[in-house]
Amino acid sequence: MSITRPMRRFKQEIPREDCVRLLQEVKRGVLSVIGDGGYPYGIPLDFYYDETEDTIYFHCAKVGHKIDAIRACDKVCFTAYEQGVQKEDWSYHVRSVICFGRAEFVEDADRTCEMARLLGLKYYPDAQSVEEELRRDVHRVQIVAIHIEQMTGKQVHEK
Repeated sequence: MSITRPMRRFKQEIPREDCVRLLQEVKRGVLSVIGDGGYPYGIPLDFYYDETEDTIYFHCAKVGHKIDAIRACDKVCFTAYEQGVQKEDWSYHVRSVICFGRAEFVEDADRTCEMARLLGLKYYPDAQSVEEELRRDVHRVQIVAIHIEQMTGKQVHEK
Protein backbone atom coordinates (compact mmCIF):
# COMPACT_ATOMS: atom_id res chain seq x y z
CA MET A 1 0.00 0.00 0.00
CA SER A 2 1.30 3.44 -0.91
CA ILE A 3 1.53 6.04 1.83
CA THR A 4 1.49 8.93 -0.58
CA ARG A 5 -0.13 9.73 -3.87
CA PRO A 6 1.55 8.59 -7.06
CA MET A 7 4.03 11.10 -8.46
CA ARG A 8 2.10 13.32 -10.84
CA ARG A 9 5.09 14.09 -13.03
CA PHE A 10 6.28 10.50 -13.14
CA LYS A 11 8.78 11.16 -15.97
CA GLN A 12 10.84 13.15 -13.45
CA GLU A 13 11.02 10.27 -10.99
CA ILE A 14 14.51 8.96 -10.26
CA PRO A 15 15.32 5.32 -9.44
CA ARG A 16 15.73 4.14 -5.86
CA GLU A 17 19.50 3.75 -6.35
CA ASP A 18 19.72 7.49 -7.05
CA CYS A 19 17.62 8.22 -3.95
CA VAL A 20 19.98 6.12 -1.84
CA ARG A 21 23.04 7.83 -3.32
CA LEU A 22 21.52 11.23 -2.63
CA LEU A 23 20.85 10.32 1.03
CA GLN A 24 24.43 9.12 1.36
CA GLU A 25 25.98 12.22 -0.23
CA VAL A 26 24.00 15.30 0.82
CA LYS A 27 24.82 16.92 4.14
CA ARG A 28 21.48 18.36 5.28
CA GLY A 29 17.83 17.49 5.14
CA VAL A 30 14.54 18.75 6.52
CA LEU A 31 12.53 16.76 9.04
CA SER A 32 8.82 17.55 9.00
CA VAL A 33 6.54 16.71 11.90
CA ILE A 34 3.13 17.75 13.16
CA GLY A 35 3.99 20.46 15.63
CA ASP A 36 2.15 22.47 18.25
CA GLY A 37 -1.48 23.18 17.48
CA GLY A 38 -1.39 20.86 14.47
CA TYR A 39 0.88 23.19 12.52
CA PRO A 40 3.59 21.63 10.35
CA TYR A 41 7.08 22.01 11.77
CA GLY A 42 10.08 21.59 9.45
CA ILE A 43 13.57 21.45 10.91
CA PRO A 44 16.80 21.46 8.86
CA LEU A 45 19.27 18.99 10.34
CA ASP A 46 22.33 16.81 9.81
CA PHE A 47 21.67 13.12 9.31
CA TYR A 48 23.15 9.72 8.59
CA TYR A 49 21.49 7.20 6.27
CA ASP A 50 22.04 3.49 6.87
CA GLU A 51 21.27 1.69 3.61
CA THR A 52 21.29 -1.77 5.20
CA GLU A 53 18.58 -0.80 7.68
CA ASP A 54 16.89 1.67 5.29
CA THR A 55 16.88 4.07 8.21
CA ILE A 56 17.80 7.73 8.66
CA TYR A 57 19.41 8.76 11.95
CA PHE A 58 19.76 12.21 13.43
CA HIS A 59 20.71 13.61 16.80
CA CYS A 60 19.13 16.29 18.93
CA ALA A 61 18.67 17.40 22.52
CA LYS A 62 16.59 15.21 24.80
CA VAL A 63 13.87 17.86 25.14
CA GLY A 64 12.29 20.33 22.76
CA HIS A 65 9.68 20.93 20.09
CA LYS A 66 10.72 18.10 17.77
CA ILE A 67 10.90 15.59 20.64
CA ASP A 68 7.42 16.57 21.82
CA ALA A 69 6.06 16.37 18.27
CA ILE A 70 7.50 12.90 17.68
CA ARG A 71 6.11 11.68 21.02
CA ALA A 72 2.66 12.95 19.97
CA CYS A 73 2.84 11.44 16.46
CA ASP A 74 5.69 9.26 15.19
CA LYS A 75 4.77 9.73 11.51
CA VAL A 76 7.36 11.97 9.87
CA CYS A 77 8.56 13.14 6.50
CA PHE A 78 12.22 13.74 5.65
CA THR A 79 13.39 15.63 2.56
CA ALA A 80 16.93 15.96 1.24
CA TYR A 81 18.06 17.64 -1.96
CA GLU A 82 21.11 18.71 -3.87
CA GLN A 83 22.06 22.33 -4.24
CA GLY A 84 21.42 22.03 -7.95
CA VAL A 85 23.76 21.64 -10.87
CA GLN A 86 23.87 24.42 -13.37
CA LYS A 87 24.07 23.08 -16.90
CA GLU A 88 24.87 24.99 -20.08
CA ASP A 89 22.10 27.51 -19.51
CA TRP A 90 21.17 29.61 -16.47
CA SER A 91 18.77 27.05 -15.01
CA TYR A 92 19.35 24.43 -12.35
CA HIS A 93 18.90 20.67 -12.36
CA VAL A 94 17.94 19.50 -8.87
CA ARG A 95 17.44 16.00 -7.49
CA SER A 96 15.50 15.46 -4.28
CA VAL A 97 14.31 12.56 -2.18
CA ILE A 98 11.33 12.44 0.15
CA CYS A 99 11.05 9.71 2.78
CA PHE A 100 7.96 8.90 4.80
CA GLY A 101 8.34 6.81 7.89
CA ARG A 102 8.06 6.45 11.60
CA ALA A 103 10.43 7.98 14.11
CA GLU A 104 11.71 6.02 17.07
CA PHE A 105 13.91 7.18 19.93
CA VAL A 106 17.11 5.16 20.33
CA GLU A 107 17.24 4.36 24.04
CA ASP A 108 20.23 2.00 24.20
CA ALA A 109 23.40 3.86 25.31
CA ASP A 110 25.76 1.76 23.18
CA ARG A 111 23.59 2.20 20.07
CA THR A 112 23.34 5.95 20.77
CA CYS A 113 27.13 6.19 20.91
CA GLU A 114 27.52 4.09 17.75
CA MET A 115 25.09 6.22 15.73
CA ALA A 116 26.48 9.49 17.11
CA ARG A 117 29.92 8.30 16.00
CA LEU A 118 28.69 7.55 12.45
CA LEU A 119 27.01 10.97 12.30
CA GLY A 120 30.19 12.63 13.50
CA LEU A 121 32.37 10.82 10.98
CA LYS A 122 30.16 12.15 8.19
CA TYR A 123 30.70 15.77 9.25
CA TYR A 124 33.83 16.17 11.38
CA PRO A 125 37.27 16.56 9.80
CA ASP A 126 38.77 13.56 11.61
CA ALA A 127 37.94 10.64 13.90
CA GLN A 128 39.84 12.10 16.85
CA SER A 129 37.52 15.14 16.90
CA VAL A 130 34.51 12.82 16.87
CA GLU A 131 35.83 10.80 19.81
CA GLU A 132 36.56 13.96 21.82
CA GLU A 133 33.02 15.21 21.20
CA LEU A 134 31.54 11.83 22.18
CA ARG A 135 33.53 11.72 25.44
CA ARG A 136 32.36 15.20 26.33
CA ASP A 137 28.71 15.25 25.23
CA VAL A 138 27.23 11.86 24.24
CA HIS A 139 25.28 11.73 27.52
CA ARG A 140 23.27 14.76 26.31
CA VAL A 141 22.42 13.30 22.90
CA GLN A 142 19.14 11.82 21.79
CA ILE A 143 19.43 9.74 18.63
CA VAL A 144 16.26 9.36 16.59
CA ALA A 145 15.80 6.70 13.92
CA ILE A 146 13.42 7.22 11.00
CA HIS A 147 12.39 3.82 9.70
CA ILE A 148 11.56 4.50 6.07
CA GLU A 149 8.24 3.16 4.83
CA GLN A 150 8.24 4.90 1.45
CA MET A 151 10.91 6.75 -0.52
CA THR A 152 10.51 8.69 -3.75
CA GLY A 153 12.95 10.80 -5.70
CA LYS A 154 12.60 13.41 -8.36
CA GLN A 155 14.78 15.34 -10.76
CA VAL A 156 13.58 18.70 -11.95
CA HIS A 157 14.94 21.20 -14.41
CA GLU A 158 14.09 24.50 -12.78
CA LYS A 159 13.65 27.10 -15.46
